Amino acid sequence: MGPITLGILGIVFLLVLLFFGMKIGIAMLIVGVAGYTYVTGNFNAAVGLLKSVPYTTAASFSLSVIPMFVFMGQIAYESGISGDLYAACYNWFGRVKGGLAVATVVACAGFAAICGSSTATTATMGVVCLPEMRKYGYKDTLSTGCISAGGTLGILIPPSVGFILYGTTAEIGVGKLFTAGIVPGILLAILYIIVIVVICKMDAEAGPRGPKFPLKQKVKSLKGVLPILILFIIVLGGIFTGWFTANEGGAIGAFGAFVFMIIRRKATMQNIIRALRDTLNTTAMIFLIMIGAYVFGAFLTVSNCPSTLANWAAGLNVSPYIILIFILLIYGLLGCFVDSLPLIVLLVPIFLPIIKALGFDPIWFGVLMVMIMQLGLITPPVGMCCYVMAGVAKDVPLGKIFRGTAPFIVGLVLAVALVIIIPQLALWLPGLMWG
Repeated sequence: MGPITLGILGIVFLLVLLFFGMKIGIAMLIVGVAGYTYVTGNFNAAVGLLKSVPYTTAASFSLSVIPMFVFMGQIAYESGISGDLYAACYNWFGRVKGGLAVATVVACAGFAAICGSSTATTATMGVVCLPEMRKYGYKDTLSTGCISAGGTLGILIPPSVGFILYGTTAEIGVGKLFTAGIVPGILLAILYIIVIVVICKMDAEAGPRGPKFPLKQKVKSLKGVLPILILFIIVLGGIFTGWFTANEGGAIGAFGAFVFMIIRRKATMQNIIRALRDTLNTTAMIFLIMIGAYVFGAFLTVSNCPSTLANWAAGLNVSPYIILIFILLIYGLLGCFVDSLPLIVLLVPIFLPIIKALGFDPIWFGVLMVMIMQLGLITPPVGMCCYVMAGVAKDVPLGKIFRGTAPFIVGLVLAVALVIIIPQLALWLPGLMWG
């Protein structure tokens, strides 16, 4: 059996296990051990992976950045920072048609800058924003659609768990990936806002005007933006200038968020325990995925599937961009069925050698890949952000939420196209980094 056939069979079997509801980390462990045993003919060697990989993964210094940034986002949520951020956006943008939806996208972008998780951003901003939009007569399709789409910014605007997993798997500096996601993240937020404007032009009842606030109140509301702005500047600024690493930046960000929690008098035992519990749950889930991905990657490596695919793709007499688009389409298709984070660590060992063989920048590809993962977060049947939104808006059918996100898919696809056409949108800031 050839390496391509063996690798494809392994992926198909993995998808079958996922279809029957098995956890992605466990499924990758099972397929990885079985495939490794088949290729090497040595079951003891496969068992040896189960002995070494969990320890080396858990002890990896590069992965310590995950719990730090997750904890920073949880502390920020428990501190009520997200509510103040939305209130500021609400004061400035609420008066225009669709203004509350615009404020929601801006608030999602701001909260994403300290959260790193799309589902967490969706859940947080859903609780904060949906009641206000309903209060002023916004249609549920626009309300739930803009929150779900805005929530996807959590995986693109740094600090991003998606970039952390990609950087760790691809052995690329997480700090460079963080800075690479800033401009595309801002671009996508702007395109989402344009989509909202177009929707409200076509249907004036979708997003009616909100109340008008005096300038004094608008200026006063800006203090709600300061905590997020300070954390963003300290963490990303420190990483960008080379003052500290991404790991150290995560720790500094978590400490800074805790300081704001104390200042805002939210540092109760109940809030701290809840933040720690949610951080542990999220971190354990990610680490299980990483352990399974490393074992599955070992199977792919000994099967020579990635290198064979890379050599085959490099030898094709077609434009490298055709192959790139084909790879992105595969990511987009699988993203409709598999959650984004597992898919990142699952497919990077397969496709990254091809990207390098074609001469593309792996940082640029990482940004494109994360953006395509956003597509899977708002498209059926998985669409995790839409499912989270359905959990917040229990009286809104899931189908209506998916219909609400459909116009925003156009903005996302356009953003991906612009980053493909103009790679410097992703590579300009990493090229300016110090250290």
